[in-house]
Amino acid sequence: MTARPHPERRRRHTLYFLEYAARQRLVHLDTEVDMTRIQHHRAEAGESGRRFSVVAYLLHAAGRVLHRHPEANAVLAPGWPGLRGPRTVRFTGVTAKLALDRTVDGERTVLSALLPGLESADLAAIQERIDRYRDPAAADLPEFRGVRMLGRLPVPLGRTAFAAALRDPRRRPTVLGTVAVSSLGHRPVDGFHAGGGTAVTLNAGQVLDRPVVRDGRIVAAPLMRLGLTFDHRVIDGAAAADVLADLKQTMETFDNGPTGPGTGRQAEHRAPDGTTAARTA
Repeated sequence: MTARPHPERRRRHTLYFLEYAARQRLVHLDTEVDMTRIQHHRAEAGESGRRFSVVAYLLHAAGRVLHRHPEANAVLAPGWPGLRGPRTVRFTGVTAKLALDRTVDGERTVLSALLPGLESADLAAIQERIDRYRDPAAADLPEFRGVRMLGRLPVPLGRTAFAAALRDPRRRPTVLGTVAVSSLGHRPVDGFHAGGGTAVTLNAGQVLDRPVVRDGRIVAAPLMRLGLTFDHRVIDGAAAADVLADLKQTMETFDNGPTGPGTGRQAEHRAPDGTTAARTA
């Protein structure tokens, strides 16, 4: 009989992440998104044999909105005491870190899948990436090799390895993404707030028919609570509110067309690696 690894080992990557994320200064916003147009699109796609998850639409909108708001598609680099102060590193590409509830060695744990290039990916491409992680054996995929390694290392070495992966802020998209996305909409959860280690974290609740007023009449409409948690060290409340408002409008007026020239604001100074740096006060 083979002994199974202790559950604590499977959650070590979560422990290291939470220790890192505790440095953030988080503020929470939320709104309701009218999902009527998206639900119609889902139904029409279903009739033709195509399935799209609600998360796919949220990722589709997030890619376009974060591309239009580069100040929120960023990370704070701490700097060096006495040499230079903290600076904000902005990214031109949008990479989502999607939280997954998966089983590892018989125990439920959280894994995070990275989905790059969301600023231009269409809905079908996004859904195809999500489907890659629906398999029960998804935890064995090559991209989760680092998580498995962190579970095997002694805690001091695991902390060191995790910190080393985050040391260069320009590498953050390949480690934590540039925006975190989490959904509990498959459960009876209306809304929630969580910090995903990025400047902006999006949290989606269930889609539920609720009363709304249209043309002076009360009617039922499918609404989804959408939470936005932001790191106040990177952006301010007004900028975060603009991002949330843009997300709401983008989802309510869903359009799966290509991203054309000029649809997203580019960061002011583009580096060869796709980043821009702007010193904060």
